[in-house]
Amino acid sequence: MESLATTPLTGWHRENGAKMAPFAGFDMPVQYKGIIVEHKHTRTKAGIFDICHMGEFKLFGQGAKDALNKVVSHDLNTLAPGKCRYGFLLNQAGGINDDLIVYCLAEDEYMLVVNGACRKGDFNHIKANLPDSLDFTDISDETGKIDVQGPESLDVLNTLMGDKWNHLKYFNFQTTDALGFPMIISRTGYTGELGYELYLPSDQALSIWEKLAEDERVEPVGLGARDTLRLEIGYPLYGQDLDTEHTPVEAGAGFFLKKESDYIGKSGLGNVRESLVALSIDGRRTARHHDAVVSPSGEKIGVVTSGSFAPSLGHCIALAYVAAEHAEQETFLIKTARAELEAKKVALPFYKDGTARMKTE
Repeated sequence: MESLATTPLTGWHRENGAKMAPFAGFDMPVQYKGIIVEHKHTRTKAGIFDICHMGEFKLFGQGAKDALNKVVSHDLNTLAPGKCRYGFLLNQAGGINDDLIVYCLAEDEYMLVVNGACRKGDFNHIKANLPDSLDFTDISDETGKIDVQGPESLDVLNTLMGDKWNHLKYFNFQTTDALGFPMIISRTGYTGELGYELYLPSDQALSIWEKLAEDERVEPVGLGARDTLRLEIGYPLYGQDLDTEHTPVEAGAGFFLKKESDYIGKSGLGNVRESLVALSIDGRRTARHHDAVVSPSGEKIGVVTSGSFAPSLGHCIALAYVAAEHAEQETFLIKTARAELEAKKVALPFYKDGTARMKTE
């Protein structure tokens, strides 16, 4: 039997009736009251998510910016303290080892937030490409992470903190000890809604989670709804839509890449064999990960990476890699276990009414 890691909140999830399943080596909640219920609650009010399985690294020392700039795709020259940026950690061929967010804590001081399943490999890869003079530490075990997401998340956060956080802009963060311990509050998230990610000592995670859960505007949300929420916005999932065999350009994320300086994998970005396309499917019949995308003659031209019924839209959606020469087609066929589904290529995001960038000041 697989030995699963736990988060500081695993006991709470089990005590409160969560359906649990393995994810990234952790015992994680899939749902509490139901995926669609939790999805719609996040879109209209506020949901809280246990994201303590993620990895966090700390880097500091003279020359940290210049050294890290050669390893990640983020442009750190334009990343000021108090701001964070999404980007990629690539292999030599330009394939994606991981997607991550880099936080600039101060000059030559950074926090890197990586996917839990990639934590060990990411740490070893980054460390091997940094000078020994820099201090690079894995702080994942001592760091808890709770996400508060939804249109009412700011009001929930203000209640928790006892003061106003309306000033925090999208992809900005601030460190505070207002609750008696150091915590980073970041206006970021994975749902497309107004939201905040709280980084705090792991031994404080349960007490903060319980305080948030007591708020009548809040419901706990599992991995199931987290997946449908992110897919509706077109956010990719590492291990499905992003992997070591595809570059950010192939994944439709080339606009995140810096252009002026070199970094590991940059030389491989021009090799575009496949493109990730967004597909809309009428009805409730859903395409799933690994389903084939075929031509009218039945030739396989691609594969579905993510697919689901979209509760906010009332029909199914999918992301799929297709051969580059077919990427401009308007319609595709998806071959599932039970049927062939006609899919129409659309622009992202699928769901266009998210509140993530709304003004809060």
